[in-house]
Amino acid sequence: MRKKVVVIGSGFAGLSAASFMAKAGWQVEVLEKHATPGGRARQLHANGFVFDMGPSWYWMPDVFERYFNRFGKKVSDYYKLTRLDPSYRIYWPDGPMDIPSDYKSVVSLFESLEPGSGKRLDTFMEEAAYKYKVGINKLVFKPGQSYTEFLDKELIAGLFRLDVFQSMKAHVAKYFQHPKLRELMEFPVLFLGALPEKTPALYSLMNYADIKGGTWYPEGGMFSIVHAMYKLALELGVTFHCNENVEEIMVNDRTAKRIKCSNTSTGEIHFWDADVVIAGADYHHVETQLLDKTYRSYSDEYWEKRVMAPSCLLYYVGLNKKLEGIQHHSLFFDTSFEVHGKEIYSSKQWPTDPLFYVSATSVTDKEAAPEGCENLFILIPVATGLTHDTEALREHYFQMVIQRMEKHLQQSISDSIIYKKSFAHSDFISEYNSFKGNAYGLANTLLQTAVLKPACRSKKVNNLFYTGQLTVPGPGVPPSLISGEVVAGQVIQHFGTC
Repeated sequence: MRKKVVVIGSGFAGLSAASFMAKAGWQVEVLEKHATPGGRARQLHANGFVFDMGPSWYWMPDVFERYFNRFGKKVSDYYKLTRLDPSYRIYWPDGPMDIPSDYKSVVSLFESLEPGSGKRLDTFMEEAAYKYKVGINKLVFKPGQSYTEFLDKELIAGLFRLDVFQSMKAHVAKYFQHPKLRELMEFPVLFLGALPEKTPALYSLMNYADIKGGTWYPEGGMFSIVHAMYKLALELGVTFHCNENVEEIMVNDRTAKRIKCSNTSTGEIHFWDADVVIAGADYHHVETQLLDKTYRSYSDEYWEKRVMAPSCLLYYVGLNKKLEGIQHHSLFFDTSFEVHGKEIYSSKQWPTDPLFYVSATSVTDKEAAPEGCENLFILIPVATGLTHDTEALREHYFQMVIQRMEKHLQQSISDSIIYKKSFAHSDFISEYNSFKGNAYGLANTLLQTAVLKPACRSKKVNNLFYTGQLTVPGPGVPPSLISGEVVAGQVIQHFGTC
């Protein structure tokens, strides 16, 4: 009889772990709270508009290709990719600037702002390419169980080139003086959930992913990735059970034996036996709500000391007209980068005048909105753990960002809105059991890297493992795919194949 693993949650990490376990011959059952797979990457359909509810950037296409290759498949077997050009547009206080997809054009752009910066960009990107190669091939696939994992000749030899002890801010400042270039090179680490001065310069690998790897769009939206991974999992024999809200992991003698669920549609109580459990749900929620206190690996004090990546205030907006000149991705850096950063990470307050991001997938994908209409996804990064998440507050920020968009785009928006939905802290908690309402997991600071992250294997329950953005390797869609592979490798190492 085959051994059975139960995976809690069907986000990117859960889907990845499920498929790798099925490939190893295990019987795999996935329990998903919502009606469809995808977790934070679910899709919203409303009034003819189609919105990706979570991730919206497709970077590191090689990581996705590698994932499907591990199963003898290709990305093109499941969805079509289009490289965006420009990659994105930045709105500065004095006007917009497009970031071209062609590297030579990027060099020319740099030179136009700061003579000599083009050559320095070449040098910067050579270092970033090295970090990307070593980081992706060596660092992110480590399970973070022991420092001995890093006794690798290439890692040791290249320790200083990896820049783990220098901050991203200091690293960028060595190469570029112009404030726009500095902000452009610093912004990708916002995806990692920390200020540039708190993020190791190792993560300039994100600049390589951005400028050299490119920004892509999967036809049908980011949910196409979810659908592809779900389809692959089904092909491998994985069984999915949606609308199953996990209420308890039942442990006996340091071994998880059963999982108790309530069906969100019928209210019925179900029990699932397991030889191994992989938790792809929020790590803190699993520890504090699904396990008896005896079996928790980390104390409340430990969790309170974690540095969290930001949360988000999101808006899904449908317009009854097309906007002139808008790009697929737009970053509104028309206010203080520094002030907003401090409000997220230091003072932890609702922002006074926030930066924000807009994705208009209908610019690229005609199926994302009814004919002649526009689909907007608006994201304001905010601190975790904020209170007073009220409708009035959400409306205040919505009016603020719409007015700024109207100013920069020089056209009306508010009078064309025919659909609007917001999503913020209280929703992240109720929908995803998100610790402090976070959207991106733990910040990738030096003291929260590798073995210093919450472990992917429970310290108290022998057959309980964790995957996702609160454990190794960290936040983001590509790291989540890798996290599922890493944790499956750990299960197989300790419990074997079938």
